[in-house]
Amino acid sequence: MDTRIRARRVPAVALGGTAAALGVALAHTLPAATWLAPVRRRTPRIAGRGFTDHVALTLDDGPDGASTPLFLDELDRLGCRATFFVLGSMLSRHPDVGRRIAADGHEIAVHGWHHDNALLTRPGRVCAELARTVRLVEDVCGVRPRWYRPPYGALSAEALLAARRNGLRPILWTAWGRDWTASATPESVLSALSPGIEGGATLLLHDSDVTSAPGAWKSTLGALPAVVASCRDAGLAVGPLRDHGIGP
Repeated sequence: MDTRIRARRVPAVALGGTAAALGVALAHTLPAATWLAPVRRRTPRIAGRGFTDHVALTLDDGPDGASTPLFLDELDRLGCRATFFVLGSMLSRHPDVGRRIAADGHEIAVHGWHHDNALLTRPGRVCAELARTVRLVEDVCGVRPRWYRPPYGALSAEALLAARRNGLRPILWTAWGRDWTASATPESVLSALSPGIEGGATLLLHDSDVTSAPGAWKSTLGALPAVVASCRDAGLAVGPLRDHGIGP
């Protein structure tokens, strides 16, 4: 064969391989676009839009032996239930707190095993760790989780597949309190959330500082009474995702 012909064909093959690789990468990362607020507005089920007279209260990154019991005490005082998105690594260290979450009537959901970005983990890890976390929740808490929120809100194609295989619904949020920073205060948490406190909203807060600034949870705990009061003053019920009316 003419070497000049072969020389012209090599770049075409390389280009095809590059295009295929880019296509795989795009398919893997495309679901992560739901992290962006404009995209979440166009995907209300993933954002967590529910009943127009209800607000879903969700808490991530626990259970933590130091902070989560204080949240449970405060929620009990407020007569309010919430959905706790637990990390498997934290539940394995604090199983007694996980059992109390369930015993107190709150909902337990899955946040992953570690707080890793699904877009950056090696293939297969998200699937394995999601299944591991589901099994642990069932064994420790005696409940079958229904919801999955990826760390950082970073959904990947593998995360979506893993959620489906484990009977989990991916859910992000419609408003967050920016309660993970060292500068957070109860007032700043409420201020960040307030524009999003409306019927159908899903609120994102944290009951642990395992991935936040040390002690950041104290600002969230301090804001909790005002957050619940703001919902109720607006004529909105506030509770877990199971009561939020998100369709199948």
